[in-house]
Amino acid sequence: MASPFTITDIESELSCPGASSFVEIQLNDLSDFPLANTYPDRRPPPAIVPSKYRNYAEQLRDFVVYEDDVWIITFPKCGTTWTQEMVWLIDHDLDYQTAREVNLNTRSVFLEIGAIADQLNVNTITAASNMDRPRHIKSHLPMALLPRQLWTVKPRIVYVSRNPKDVAVSYLHHYQMIMGYRGSKESFLEGFLQDRVMFCPQVQHALDFWALKDEPNVLFLTYEAMKRDLRNVLTKVCQFFQKSYSDTQLDALALHLSFDQMKKNPSTNNDQMVRGAMKMNGREGEKFEFMRKGIVGDYKNELSEEYISKLNQFIEQQLAGSDFKYDM
Repeated sequence: MASPFTITDIESELSCPGASSFVEIQLNDLSDFPLANTYPDRRPPPAIVPSKYRNYAEQLRDFVVYEDDVWIITFPKCGTTWTQEMVWLIDHDLDYQTAREVNLNTRSVFLEIGAIADQLNVNTITAASNMDRPRHIKSHLPMALLPRQLWTVKPRIVYVSRNPKDVAVSYLHHYQMIMGYRGSKESFLEGFLQDRVMFCPQVQHALDFWALKDEPNVLFLTYEAMKRDLRNVLTKVCQFFQKSYSDTQLDALALHLSFDQMKKNPSTNNDQMVRGAMKMNGREGEKFEFMRKGIVGDYKNELSEEYISKLNQFIEQQLAGSDFKYDM
């Protein structure tokens, strides 16, 4: 049987201990792709993933999905951890005791991490398959690489977007410290602008889920709205999960989810994961926190006017013809 994918090795200046080489992967079999009928003339764009992924692509495509699953899907550095904790607590009747005692990465598993991290010898896809139901599953994969049963079984999916300029800055720090990247800032930003960074293309990642925003099982959120008015977002998420909590309970949840509280919470701050990754990827002993700043517009402090202009042009070109606009 022919593979549903075409996988091509690519040259990359972004090689690093965490991902030594990359491939471009194109979905050819559109029989289950949810946008195939809506956009019959558009194939999903090829995605950039580490070469290791070629060994897992079909296993992930055939991953069994259940109706009571909850999926948190984002491009990296879009508030994923924040969203995971928010969604898990709302869906589990604000069970703070379990949330404190059980690490978030155990409660809301990162599906494909074992398929992309060169030095992680665990099949996290199989591990996720064996989780007790109902499962909470996190993924950064673009729509074309996600399990095809997502579109027929239709579990709840929470998607979060974030403006590419802030993503570029946060992702650069992640590449450097978590993945061990030692190339130049300019090489990374050029790679980002050319959609050659892992999990790219970023804008299309969001546009695909924007096209599903009216589906009853999909909730489309933005990082910026969560920063601006988390309390209002909590109400939307509660409605999505058909949960009802008092104002006092939601105020307490908003406090629990504040950046300062999340950063000092050992169950959510990913400190153990960060230290392990930095040790594996040659950054042991250097100072870095997974929850770095969490600021909207921080790109203004870290990007030159040249790259802000380039990114503005990039975003405008990518969004041409769409009614989606990034919440800056």
